[in-house]
Amino acid sequence: MTTKPKAKKYRIRRSGSLAEPLNKLKAAVNPSGADTGPTHPALDENTPVEDGFGDQAYPTAQKPAETASKSISAEIEAIKKEGLTGRQLRMARRVAQKNRLAPTSDYDAIRQLRQKGIDPFKRTNMLELVSPEDKANASAPNLPKTVETGTLPSTEVMSEDGRAREIYRIQQDIAQRRRRKLLLLVTRLSFFVFLPTFIVGLYYYVVATPLYATKSEFLIQQADSQGGGSMGGLFSGTGFATSQDSIAVQSYLQSREAMLRLDSDIGFKSHFSQDFVDPLQRLETDSTNEEAYRLYQRLVKIGYDPTEGIVKMEVIAADPATSALFSRALINYAEEQVDNLTQRLRGDQMRGSRESFQDAEFKMKAAQERVLSLQERLGVIDAVTETSAVMSQVTNFEIQLQEKRLQLQQLLDNQRPNQARVDGVQGDISRLSALIAELRAQLTSSGNNNTSLARISGELRMAQVDLETRQVMMQQSLQQLETARIEANRQVRYLSLGVSPTPPDEPTYPRAFENTIVAFFIFSGIYLMASLTASILREQVSS
Repeated sequence: MTTKPKAKKYRIRRSGSLAEPLNKLKAAVNPSGADTGPTHPALDENTPVEDGFGDQAYPTAQKPAETASKSISAEIEAIKKEGLTGRQLRMARRVAQKNRLAPTSDYDAIRQLRQKGIDPFKRTNMLELVSPEDKANASAPNLPKTVETGTLPSTEVMSEDGRAREIYRIQQDIAQRRRRKLLLLVTRLSFFVFLPTFIVGLYYYVVATPLYATKSEFLIQQADSQGGGSMGGLFSGTGFATSQDSIAVQSYLQSREAMLRLDSDIGFKSHFSQDFVDPLQRLETDSTNEEAYRLYQRLVKIGYDPTEGIVKMEVIAADPATSALFSRALINYAEEQVDNLTQRLRGDQMRGSRESFQDAEFKMKAAQERVLSLQERLGVIDAVTETSAVMSQVTNFEIQLQEKRLQLQQLLDNQRPNQARVDGVQGDISRLSALIAELRAQLTSSGNNNTSLARISGELRMAQVDLETRQVMMQQSLQQLETARIEANRQVRYLSLGVSPTPPDEPTYPRAFENTIVAFFIFSGIYLMASLTASILREQVSS
């Protein structure tokens, strides 16, 4: 509790009015004449003062200045209760300064302006605040002042109880606003986050149909290259050697063609059109292929690992047996697709090599027939042998001819040669010469019925050369055919099944808890982004 100072008693002369010295004292304390609250007890007009004739005091009469001060305070309190903003108060102070008023506060400025019939918040008054002098001094900063220089603050002192009550009221107001904001936040979270999450969880736990997933793994291999080049053998045995084939098979299994083939063979649409399938995953009886394909993309998941070259496939169905059946059918489709990938290449290689070999074989047979026909027509098996035989005969006969000529010369060298022997030797020489000429004629000249050995030898040699050429070409064609067969075998792709499709005994989907948590985070993120966006837009609009 604050102790009030004891009131001092001043003796005043009986003559004269008591209000005059009091007004002088007030003027000395507050020259502006504003109502600054209660003053010292000795200076208060309501305080009894002595009259100079004794200790008995008497109350002075209440003056008009005190009544006016109380009415001003009441008007200011009424203005404070209007809930004016700081911008409006600053505007009112500037309008009061424009009209050359001397208010003690912003609320007093509003009171004085209203007494003069001026609306401080009128638009025309706001526009008139900018005078030519203000425009000239616009560069210099001029901050508005709340209280004029020379005015004194109020000496009113708030008691401890009043201060405590005001603090308690402020705390209660803050707590109430916090509770209201917290309630609004909980309401928004409940509507935008918790309620959708609850609906999602209710669907996964109660409504969603249990689904069974059959997993399988396979890889595509090729035959080892026996005669491949250095770059061909660099990636041999790795997943990069068949990466294109694996990607092609993956694309095929995820295509509409595979879905339509699976539907025609096993009945993909009819399986998911059954009544026990939940409405979100059920296909209508007259559903289109596009709707079925969208469901097929969600239920058939295929991934390819390029580092290992393994294709992983997961097929989901409403019962485990059907899931395994779908998986086996897709693996068969993949194996057929692997065979078809290189079938055309292998067929083209083998077809060209086989046609080349057949042509070389046919031409070789024709050359062989020509040689046989020449041998049969000419009666000569080997022209070289026949020529050699004739030439050997000619050589023998020429040797004999030389001997006969020497013998004839020996006989003629006698003085009396035996004419009979000379005639016999001469006859032998004539016969040998004729025989040699005949044999030589067989080699170079052809008669009416006989063909010369030179022609026979030339024709046979050409036919044999042609035959040898065709034989070489046929050997090359045969080698090319073998090479093409080896290359075709190397181009063959094999689908090796690493993990066979085995039906599960428990439902794989839906994963209710995980999906519910994911849905909660998704809705929370959406709400957070929307709240941040709304706050930023609100701040931009209000600025």
